[in-house]
Amino acid sequence: MTSARKRYSNAMNARKCTGPRTAAGKARAARNALRHGLNVPVRADPDLAPEIAAMAREIVASERYDAGDPHQFALACRIAETQAHLVRVQEAKLPLFPRIVDEPEVLVELVRLDGYERRVLSRRKRAIRALSAAWRLAHGLPEFRRPRRRRR
Repeated sequence: MTSARKRYSNAMNARKCTGPRTAAGKARAARNALRHGLNVPVRADPDLAPEIAAMAREIVASERYDAGDPHQFALACRIAETQAHLVRVQEAKLPLFPRIVDEPEVLVELVRLDGYERRVLSRRKRAIRALSAAWRLAHGLPEFRRPRRRRR
C-alpha cells in the first residue's frame, strides 16, 4: 500500500507537469504540431488522395484480402494514409542531414521529427494489425496472439 507521504508527493509532482499555463504558452504549444505541417491529415491533401486510394487498392488486391469487403478496404486506406504520412515526415528530415555538421542546432529539429516518425510508424503497425485481424475474422481463423515473453 502506498503511504500518504508518497501519494502527496506524487500529487505535487503531477501538478508541476500539466503543461503551459499562460495564454501565450498555450498558444505556442497549440502550434507545435503544425510547425512542419506534419500534423495535417494526409486525407486533407487533395494531391495525395488519388495516391492513397491507389495504394489501398494495391493492398486489398493482393491475394490475401477480399477486394469486395468495404471494411478491409477502409483498413487498407488507413495503412496507405500512414505510409504517405511516413514519406512526408522522411522527406522533411532529408534536407536537414547535410546541415548537421555546420549547424548543430539542426540536431534538435531532427529529434523532433524523429518523434513524428515514431508515432507514424506506430500508427501504421496498428493499422496493419487491424487489417490482418479483420481478414482472420472474415475467414473464421482464430485471432493471432503474440506469445508472451518469459521473464528471466
